[in-house]
Amino acid sequence: MLLAATCLFGLEKQLGEEIDALGLKRVETIDGRVLFEGQFCDIPRVNINLRLAERVFIVLGRFKAETFTELFDGTYAIHWEDWIGKLDEFPVTGHSIKSKLTSIPDCQSIVKKSIVNRLSSAYGVSWFEETGVKYKIEFFILKDQAMLMIDTSGVALHKRGYRPDAGAAPLRETLAACIALTARPREDVLFWDPFCGSGTIAIEAAMIARKIAPGLNRAFAAEKFPQIEEKMWIDARAEAASFEIKDSKFEVWASDIDEDILDLAYENALRAGVEDCINIFHADARNIKKPQDIRGSIVCNPPYGERMGEAREIEQLYRDIGKNFNSFDPWHIYVLTSCDYFEKLYGRRADKTRKLYNGMLPCSLYQFFKPADTNVYIQNHKQFQKNKGYNDNRSKKLDGGYNKYTKFKK
Repeated sequence: MLLAATCLFGLEKQLGEEIDALGLKRVETIDGRVLFEGQFCDIPRVNINLRLAERVFIVLGRFKAETFTELFDGTYAIHWEDWIGKLDEFPVTGHSIKSKLTSIPDCQSIVKKSIVNRLSSAYGVSWFEETGVKYKIEFFILKDQAMLMIDTSGVALHKRGYRPDAGAAPLRETLAACIALTARPREDVLFWDPFCGSGTIAIEAAMIARKIAPGLNRAFAAEKFPQIEEKMWIDARAEAASFEIKDSKFEVWASDIDEDILDLAYENALRAGVEDCINIFHADARNIKKPQDIRGSIVCNPPYGERMGEAREIEQLYRDIGKNFNSFDPWHIYVLTSCDYFEKLYGRRADKTRKLYNGMLPCSLYQFFKPADTNVYIQNHKQFQKNKGYNDNRSKKLDGGYNKYTKFKK
């Protein structure tokens, strides 16, 4: 069958690699989703093991839908009776992007009516109780091409179950896993998040290093589907559990200036089963010190300052951590923020930048992995602020580093 895994924008490539690692064949990749082939037994496997997916769907039909008539007829042609019994529940939700059919409520109504008509013909009834197994149906119309699917996940996959209370500014677990994967957690490199908050990045890194499947301890909608045998779920969980590394020497440091949040971070780590490899403590990221003779990476999601009146404080914070994190050289540094002039404040140009989305908020993951003196480290912050960035005429050697900037956004 054809399956689809959805994800946050920017995570498609890594999600595809996860699907490859499970031995499944990718068919197509579009913004926010990866389509691949699988069998019934693969539905438990992908739900339990994919770290970057938001949901996994069974794709039942794809067809052109420029009009409501085409949407109705294409939906009616699908053998819904192979899935939905006459007592089962089948709510309809969906999205339409860059298509002629723009009204989501109207599309919902048409799809629902078409399915009811199909099932009425199959079962010889005109009214459905919808008290049985819940099959959540989702339509996705992109450029007038409709895709009809059944959700197998239920609660979104980023909700692992270890974080019932996420704190004031939660980072979605799937995005935290993406950041951690980019930093490549491994036993011989200390992983430090100095803005740990409720501990999400640190916990996801520990789960990756110890190969703990993200969905191992939660339930899924498709567990109630009679088409998928219970043994398939039992076998998939046993397979995932067999890969866990219980004696890993991987070490994570998780610190934060907010002492109150640290108890929550520990409770989350405890629920995730990784509390023994995470050192949680109080510290101010602006004056933390590099441990001697240890290789490491700083991986963090500092405050963005989206609220009114916070911009100046956040800008100063970025300047301060730029100065301090430079002392950690040659550690690798990874910083996620929505600030599009972060490098200017941080005082150093990233070796690599990756566009990501924290929910609907555009962000960038700034990655620093080259020695500071061979990169573009701006040591004279006052002069840098005075000039508001350097143009082509000012490109020259600067304090031992070479300035590659041509223009900064103000």
